[in-house]
Amino acid sequence: MRDVPFDVLDLGVLPYREAWDVQHDVHARVAAGGRPTLLLVEHPPVLTLGRKAKEGTNIVVTREYLASQGIEVLEVERGGDVTYHGPGQLVAYAIFPVGRRVQDFLRLLERAVIETLHDLGLPDARPNPGYAGVYVDPREVNGREYEQKIASFGVAVQRNVALHGLALNVTTNLGHFDLIVPCGLSGTQMTSVEREYELRGIGGKASVDEARAALTRAFHTTFENYDWTLPALAGAGSER
Repeated sequence: MRDVPFDVLDLGVLPYREAWDVQHDVHARVAAGGRPTLLLVEHPPVLTLGRKAKEGTNIVVTREYLASQGIEVLEVERGGDVTYHGPGQLVAYAIFPVGRRVQDFLRLLERAVIETLHDLGLPDARPNPGYAGVYVDPREVNGREYEQKIASFGVAVQRNVALHGLALNVTTNLGHFDLIVPCGLSGTQMTSVEREYELRGIGGKASVDEARAALTRAFHTTFENYDWTLPALAGAGSER
């Protein structure tokens, strides 16, 4: 059996702050030459602000209202604007060596999600040129066409190793996205595997467990020929 070049760690349902600590611990190990690791997790409801979030101007409700609903707001080091995480959303943090190959790395993340969605019965899953993330075909609502975004991306690279990653809406409460302008994109609606199944009349029930298995398979195939060299250690006696 061919060696698997990265570990997969399923964190179950874990509060964002705790998962953030796990990310940093794993990142430190990978940056020191340890095995790359894919973290899979669901979070209780939380809003995170990336580097483009401009102090949360794309949050459309008050912080007091969010607090009353038990929804935290956290500033994090990833790229992008504001996004929502919550139950039914599969989050994948790929703590992989990247170096300066950030765009190539993002394209591989997209490909893994697209392969996952194809596996789950959504053959129109695709990237959207100029925007990070994965989309399905646009949909007309009240005479206006909206892009339909099903997965969001936000990555940081520190010490040549990636942090953060992607969030795939499976059975997510899409109403919580009404609290924000998702990723700062006003012409975009968020969708989910569950919603697409319902609107398309696809039989069967959307399942985070099924999505987790499909995404894990997709990462193994998508990253099969990835260059796992850690740039910081290249030429310093490391074989990774």
